[in-house]
Amino acid sequence: MMQAVAIRRLGVLSRAVLGSPCLRQWSFCAAADAAAPGAGAGGGTRAALRPWLACASASFSSSACSSSSSSGGGDEEVRRARAVAAPAEPDTAPATIFDKILSREIPAKVVHEDEKCLAFRDVSPQAPVHILVIPKERDGLTQLSKARDDQAALLGHLLLTAGRLGAAQCPGGFRLVVNDGPDGCQSVYHLHVHVIGGRPLGWPPG
Repeated sequence: MMQAVAIRRLGVLSRAVLGSPCLRQWSFCAAADAAAPGAGAGGGTRAALRPWLACASASFSSSACSSSSSSGGGDEEVRRARAVAAPAEPDTAPATIFDKILSREIPAKVVHEDEKCLAFRDVSPQAPVHILVIPKERDGLTQLSKARDDQAALLGHLLLTAGRLGAAQCPGGFRLVVNDGPDGCQSVYHLHVHVIGGRPLGWPPG
C-alpha cells in the first residue's frame, strides 16, 4: 500500500521528466525492489527512489534555466526594470525664467494648467497665437534630447495638451515647435513646446 501511495504522489514529478534517464532508472529500481524477497514495507522503494529524486531535481533546475533563457525578452525586461528603479540624476541645471513663472514670481497669461504642465502666452509672439507648454517639474528635462525613458508619458502629455490648445485657438491650422540646443535656437533650458498659429505659416521654417 505504501509503495502504491508513493508512486501516485510521484506521478506529477514523473510527467515532468518523461523520456529522461531519471524515469527509466526509477522504473528499473522499483521493479527490482518489488521482486526482492524480504524487502521491508517501502524501505527498498525509498532507497531506489533516491537517485531518481536527485536526477529529477537536476532536471527541474535545468528546465527552469532553459525556460528563462529561451523566453527571449528576459534580459531586456531586467534591463528595463533596473532603469526604472535606478534613481534619476539630480537636476543641477541653472534655474530659468520659467521657474519664476511657475512660482508666480513673474506674471504670465496662463491659458491652461493641470497637475503636469502649464501653458501660457509667449511674451514675444511670432504669430497671433503663440503659446508655450512646459512641464511643471523640469526633472532634468532641459532639452528634448535629454529626455529619459521614464519621461515618455510626460512628453506625450505635453504634446497632447499643445495639440488641443492649437486646435481650439487655431481652427485653420497651427504648428508645434520644440527648439533644442544652440543650433535649434533654444533660449530657455526648460523644455517647452511652442504652439504657433493664427496666420499662414511659411515653409521651410527658420
